[in-house]
Amino acid sequence: MSVEIRVPTLGESIVDATIASWHKKEGDLIQSGDVLLELETDKVNVEVNAEQDGVLQKVTKQVGDSVAVGEVIAVIEDSARTSDGVAKSSGNSSTETVSQQSLGSSTQPTWQSTDSQRPPSPLARRIAAEHKVDIAQVKGSSPHGRVTKEDVVQYLEQNVQNARTQSTMSSIAVAPAQPVQSPPSPLGQPVPVGVGREERIRMSRRRQTIAQRLVQAQQTAAMLTTFNEIDMSAVIDIRARRKETFKEKHNVSLGFMSFFTKAAVGALKAFPFLNAEIQGTEIILKHYYDIGVAVSTDDGLVVPVLRDADRKSFAEIEREVAELAKRARSNTLALADLQGGTFTITNGGIFGSLLSTPILNGPQVGILGMHKIEQRPIALNGQVVIRPMMYVAMSYDHRIVDGSEAVRFLVKIKEMVEDPETLLLEG
Repeated sequence: MSVEIRVPTLGESIVDATIASWHKKEGDLIQSGDVLLELETDKVNVEVNAEQDGVLQKVTKQVGDSVAVGEVIAVIEDSARTSDGVAKSSGNSSTETVSQQSLGSSTQPTWQSTDSQRPPSPLARRIAAEHKVDIAQVKGSSPHGRVTKEDVVQYLEQNVQNARTQSTMSSIAVAPAQPVQSPPSPLGQPVPVGVGREERIRMSRRRQTIAQRLVQAQQTAAMLTTFNEIDMSAVIDIRARRKETFKEKHNVSLGFMSFFTKAAVGALKAFPFLNAEIQGTEIILKHYYDIGVAVSTDDGLVVPVLRDADRKSFAEIEREVAELAKRARSNTLALADLQGGTFTITNGGIFGSLLSTPILNGPQVGILGMHKIEQRPIALNGQVVIRPMMYVAMSYDHRIVDGSEAVRFLVKIKEMVEDPETLLLEG
């Protein structure tokens, strides 16, 4: 009996997806529980597993195709019927043919991950498939050996360079008086020697969604940004004195995010209109504090949500933020992890950003931007001193947040971070 494989329900408000990669090919023997393919949605990637044993008889949708929830994307032939049918029709020789097909090469090989090496990112697999590259031949540059988009692009460019060198050497040896001919490019376009080249890469669904939402945020909100700077001396001192005992007790490092999360909660309690959203002609004030934490991944920015941050200790915040970031980068976040935030914190400082303007994460009306800590001279008690300073930025929706309120909100953040003891009282 044939069983149709359909696109599963993907979550609230998600009605379609894109096929990111096939882990199996037509003719492969399938066991119940095997990962057949990976779907890319606007928010997370979803693996589709086989629910019975059999042979992957037919694949109806290819990598890059858009598919709707409930749409048939493959057909599995029941293994018992397949065996009977083969035996009746052509005996052992046909059975051997099926086995040989299942062992054949594939342009989308199944990647077996280990503890020491993570599987390639979906975008890396997609680019490799588009250019017919065996991704197993690409060396990952990340700490865990994970192959990223950049690794695949570098691999392709290296192949172009090698082909160019070989072509040049051949031209010199055979006909030095003739102009060097350009070798074909693995990217599908000729590569003129000595001339710049272009590369066309399809945007992932996640990147398309990010682009749409960022433009939408700027078009629908009256977005402004206010700036300030924070003396990080007190926080750095606490971390220096407490980091060893903190890690021994809680098995997690004491970072900056817990301080800023606590400060954000305290400021949101003092200025509740920054913990709200607009629905039509109404303002929805939220008396809970689900803080989104922006995380950069190979496939784009995601914002998992730290639930009820006001009820969590410093250790719980650090532990959950680290876990959410880890799951974001391994594409194992659930849709629920990304929904319902009331305010967002983003930290461009980890990439060296000194100052930037964060864009609202709609329908939220406020976002706090952290930046790089730098030793800078400041005036303190009539003297010039050197202090570890951080610029902070707060973007807000001017439709419901006045400028004075936004400025005082950021001043509140500054005061609490510079005097961390207040975080125990107001955070």
